[in-house]
Amino acid sequence: MQSNSSATPEVGPQTVSPDGDFAAYAAASWPRLVRTAHMLTGDFHEAEDLVQTTLAKVYARWRRIPRDDVDFYVRRSLVNNNRSRVRRRRVVHLLTPLLPERMHQREPGHAEEIEQRAALGQALGSLSARQRAVLVLRYWDDLSEADIAQVLGCSVGTVKTHARRGLESLRAHPLFAGRQPVPGARP
Repeated sequence: MQSNSSATPEVGPQTVSPDGDFAAYAAASWPRLVRTAHMLTGDFHEAEDLVQTTLAKVYARWRRIPRDDVDFYVRRSLVNNNRSRVRRRRVVHLLTPLLPERMHQREPGHAEEIEQRAALGQALGSLSARQRAVLVLRYWDDLSEADIAQVLGCSVGTVKTHARRGLESLRAHPLFAGRQPVPGARP
């Protein structure tokens, strides 16, 4: 009996397709990426959209991304896509004289915790996109200054400057003026 050389080989249970590899990565990384995106955008639904857009773009290049650099590549894409989102939003603000009020859904929880989260989101929203990205990557994703510099494509000194100025702006923000720092929190 002759074997047909043009027949497709059977895929066994131990064979992993590149698409399956991406699906596993996306499923495992989704919660972490949404948390980071939420801190960048200030809105849970926009965060999910940002992560979805980022993962769609990453999927298109998935086979060319070295497996050791996947987290770096995805994080950098997330930050860059957010910056593009902010730029597009600025154009809309310039072209639309009055924007409609937006309703924000609040997560259930303790009232004080919700107030603090809302205040932090509002204060982060007052920062430049670069300062906000540095603070989120540093204090929520716990990246080193060198890693942040690599993700943002800038020097470590620039990261330090954005972090310092961002923290100064947060401390001076009216919502935090006169508040005591939370015990055990990073400065």
